[in-house]
Amino acid sequence: MASQRELYLHQDLPDLEVPYQPFASRRSVVYGTKGMVACSQPLAAEAGLEILRQGGNAADAAVAVSAALNLTEPGSCGIGGDGFCLFYDSDSKQVKALNGSGRAPAALTLDKVRELGITGREIPFLDINSVTVPGCAAVWCDTIEMLGSGKVSMKDVLAPAIRMAEAGVPIHEISSYSWVKNHDVFLKQSPNFAEMLITDPETGKTHAPRPGEIYKNSNLARTFREVADKGKKGFYEGRIAEAIVELVQSKGGVMTLDDLKNHTTTPVTPISISYGGENGVTLHETPPNGQGLTALIALGILEAMQDQGKVDLNKVEHLSAEWFHPLISAIRLAFADTRAYVADPEHSRVPVDELLSPTYLANRAELYDPKRSTAVINKGTPIASSDTVLFEVVDQYGNAASYIQSNYAGFGTFAIPKGTGFTLQNRGCNFTLEEGHPNCIAPNKRPYHTIIPALATRTKDNSLFASYGVMGGFMQPQGHVQVLLNMLHANSNAQSTLDAPRFCISADVPDDAAKDGDIGTKVYLEEGVRPEVVEQLRAMGHDVELLTGHDRSMFGRGQLIQKLPSGAWAAGSDPRGDGHAVAQI
Repeated sequence: MASQRELYLHQDLPDLEVPYQPFASRRSVVYGTKGMVACSQPLAAEAGLEILRQGGNAADAAVAVSAALNLTEPGSCGIGGDGFCLFYDSDSKQVKALNGSGRAPAALTLDKVRELGITGREIPFLDINSVTVPGCAAVWCDTIEMLGSGKVSMKDVLAPAIRMAEAGVPIHEISSYSWVKNHDVFLKQSPNFAEMLITDPETGKTHAPRPGEIYKNSNLARTFREVADKGKKGFYEGRIAEAIVELVQSKGGVMTLDDLKNHTTTPVTPISISYGGENGVTLHETPPNGQGLTALIALGILEAMQDQGKVDLNKVEHLSAEWFHPLISAIRLAFADTRAYVADPEHSRVPVDELLSPTYLANRAELYDPKRSTAVINKGTPIASSDTVLFEVVDQYGNAASYIQSNYAGFGTFAIPKGTGFTLQNRGCNFTLEEGHPNCIAPNKRPYHTIIPALATRTKDNSLFASYGVMGGFMQPQGHVQVLLNMLHANSNAQSTLDAPRFCISADVPDDAAKDGDIGTKVYLEEGVRPEVVEQLRAMGHDVELLTGHDRSMFGRGQLIQKLPSGAWAAGSDPRGDGHAVAQI
């Protein structure tokens, strides 16, 4: 059974006047010695460089990139969504984190959801009650206040995006593809659809920007100015907050002004796991309610598999069936646990320490069959009872920011608060509508969150190894594992590790009758995997589907900046996106 996310991502594209080219690409590693930005949109990368040149650090520049992406790729992110930040402080060699995800409205109980006629296991993607409080604006302000250099202000940081919104920006190919595909959904979902489309002055008809077409958004510029001038109050109180609440309530939602006013970012302690021994790396992730725990569990299981002699990733052929099978198996085991246990830790205990304990990981690794795929994987028992944009910024001071923001599914709900120039996210779709489940919807609760940044340090001295990530729903922890292992076991560089074809398992329960946490055998493979490898995986019991062309968006769009032993930076940017890596001179 296809999940609602899979159905959402496989819509037919209407006929277009401008053809979209295939994904084929070849890029070199970009090197630099000062600051660098790697992101999915070239113009957003330039916004980050502008702040680095003014003396801002990686955190300051990350917010500038984040804001500019609202203009260049609103089909993946926006100020109406959420954001997370991982920051490597070069002076202290510490990794810090901010959770900028929003909470459900105070009146949105499970009983209320049922009263509103929602009967399934999740809130539908386009239902207005999937809107959680947008956390993006607050985490921008807090990133600059808590992690910034102190050399630039919020006005400085938002200036490039405001300028872009008013003067207009040419839209790049992949961003346009998403926009055009969803034009008609805007018309159905929001009375204010024209704010994020282009209107023909002669006919009055709207259309989504084609590649190279100039897109302006004066309402978004006005929104950004209010945040620049008033900080968090500019978004969570006053005109913008009132517009959000008016729209949500007009469609049957229960969000109030107090829900917005009471929102806060949460500074959190990153979680981590070491891989490869003393000379290996330590992967750092944001803790639950995020799904970064999935990547850590998978890495721990893979290390345990190798300790048990079941596989040696240094000896198997890269991108062969013998390479993919243990990775797929470890990630299926990891998702079976995190889909069952990850929730808002302020509402229920998430057994992070138990899930990452060597004994538990070794027990999970014992379930691995080197020859066959297990039909259904169940969650473990670690205790006795009981599309997103991702970008990387580094600076001349040696700091790094791994930053991610999202509307969840594309443009989110497509609902545009009047006069604001942005859509509201549908992150609440990740709540489970099952009484007693740790991730069951509840007032003021954060849902299971898919967006996760990553940082890797060298285990022996905690120096920075790489700031990286892979955006894209449940693909993200899978991408974190695959990209890192490409570097560690296949000697891939900052660009080729992103170029390599990927797999993506379906993290949804296989059918309505399955127990929570059960993970089926569905595996999507990317064009570029050799045909004989596809057939070998099928023979091993994997339910394989090969994706080509623009369907490859399922495999995410990664960004990576690596710190080389020479002291230089090496950066790569995913060929599945519009962007590239750029270096400060």
